[in-house]
Amino acid sequence: MTPTPARLTAAALTILLAEGAQAVTMRRVAADAGVTTMATYRHFPNREALLHKTVDDAVGEITAGWATAAAEGDFTTRTEQLLNLFLDFALGKPNLYVYLVAERRPDARQFPDDFRAGGSPAFAPMLDTVARAMRDGALRQDDILEVTLAITSPVVGLLQQYHGGRIDLPEPEFRALCARTVERVLNGLR
Repeated sequence: MTPTPARLTAAALTILLAEGAQAVTMRRVAADAGVTTMATYRHFPNREALLHKTVDDAVGEITAGWATAAAEGDFTTRTEQLLNLFLDFALGKPNLYVYLVAERRPDARQFPDDFRAGGSPAFAPMLDTVARAMRDGALRQDDILEVTLAITSPVVGLLQQYHGGRIDLPEPEFRALCARTVERVLNGLR
C-alpha cells in the first residue's frame, strides 16, 4: 500500500490540478486520500506544508529532464526546447502554473537570490543556457541573471494574459506568439 504522506500529496495534487489551490483543504485531501483529517495533521502540520511538499514534488517531476533536454544544439535550439517544455507545463497544468507564478504565498521563490542560486527548477536550465551562450559568444556579455529574466518574463506575462482570458488565440497560435516574442527579445540581446 502507498504510504500515507504519498497518498495525501497525490490527493492534494489531483485537487490542485483540477480546481486550483484554493480547493485544497486538509479535510478535502484527507477524504480523497481515504484517511481522517487528524491523520493528515500527523504528516503535515498545516495546509501550507502540504501544498509546499505537493508542489515541490510535482515541479521536480515535471522539470526533471529539462536540463538534459536542452543540453544539445545551438543557443536558439536550446531556447526553443526550453520554451516548449515550459509552455507544455504552463498550458498543460494551468492551475499548478498559476499557483507557482501568480499566487502570493510565503514560500514563493524571490528574485534575485533564489533565482541566482538555482532555486527555481524551471528557471535554472534557461539560466545555464544563457551562461553558455555568453561563453560561446552567441549572446553579448551582460548580467546572466537579468538577461535570463528578460528572455523569460515576456512569456510569463503572455501566459498571465492567456490564462486570464485576455488573449483569445488557439493554443498553437499562442505558442507561436510566445516563440516570436522570445525571438524579438533575443534579437535585441545578440
